[in-house]
Amino acid sequence: MKLTPQARSDLQQILLDIAEDSPDAALVSVVNFRKLFRPWRSLPELGYHEELLSRKYRFWNFYSYVVAYVWEAKPIQVVCVVHGSRDLAVFLSQRTSLDD
Repeated sequence: MKLTPQARSDLQQILLDIAEDSPDAALVSVVNFRKLFRPWRSLPELGYHEELLSRKYRFWNFYSYVVAYVWEAKPIQVVCVVHGSRDLAVFLSQRTSLDD
């Protein structure tokens, strides 16, 4: 699994926000985020896809966030970690091309 620079920045900001309230919770979140990717090593298609978005993206929930990744890339490429209340189509179109 590889984080794009933007996804790394997303995750760092999320963890900093969590750490403001609870440094211990931020550390637990880091560990859990790393565990999140273990099943993807053998089954990268495990995540779900959104009907309105390119099929090259898969999504996985992480707490109240959504992790978007390119599942066919070797290694899997995480393109963003975004709050689940965001409109994924709008967010991803601003972040990257949605061409198939």
